[in-house]
Amino acid sequence: LFMHVLALREYAMDSLELLTGNRVNLGWNVVGGVRMDADERHFNAILENLKKIEDGFDRHIALFEEAPIVALRAKGVGVMTKEEAIKGHAVGPIGRASGLKHDLREEHYTYRDYFDFKPIWRKEGDNYARTLNRFYEVEQSIDLVKQAIENMPKGDIRTPVDIPSGYGEWRNEAPRGEVRYMAETNGDLIKRISIRTPSIMNIDSCAKYMLKDVATVADAVSTYASSDPCIACTERVAITDVGTGKSTVKDFFEVK
Repeated sequence: LFMHVLALREYAMDSLELLTGNRVNLGWNVVGGVRMDADERHFNAILENLKKIEDGFDRHIALFEEAPIVALRAKGVGVMTKEEAIKGHAVGPIGRASGLKHDLREEHYTYRDYFDFKPIWRKEGDNYARTLNRFYEVEQSIDLVKQAIENMPKGDIRTPVDIPSGYGEWRNEAPRGEVRYMAETNGDLIKRISIRTPSIMNIDSCAKYMLKDVATVADAVSTYASSDPCIACTERVAITDVGTGKSTVKDFFEVK
């Protein structure tokens, strides 16, 4: 199932490459807008790729929902309650799969004013709910892209912005949940920037709550995977001295 879904992912990656020139680190958004314009050629190709994803996706969702092996590894395994999700500061699909009806896109005027959008959430809080929540959010994302293309305005792609000196914070809903930017500038130059990614909270929630009653190594692996961790996003590592058993935590700048 994973490989079949990964094959569909290529159509999304092809669309990103067509639009931005890159497949992963897009570098497309800039202060005031985007780097490059898009036209009907781009939009038509993107819509064709989305159709290919949709054609195969329903079958994969049905397979996930009905396959008996999935139930063994997912239903009732790695349960995190709504109260635990709140205490662990779980965000994104992880929190919503435990009943948290929170999505920062609801608070953003872009979605509120221009898109037909409602957060997707479940209440089971197990591996099954977390995975299925993501499946349905993929379908929702496809719908949002279609809405954006249909209502794409004409005009400039970038608004000139003078960046003043000072400090600012911004929160946004990333694919894995809330991402927070904290930046300090010296005019047009960035003096200091800090990014808190959703994986930091979700991995912590996984360790404290999802894994608390897991009985087997196999269930532990599937539970950890259901938290969808981005290890690079955590920007820290625990190093254990095998001789003394002492562990230390270092961030990206301390690792040499």
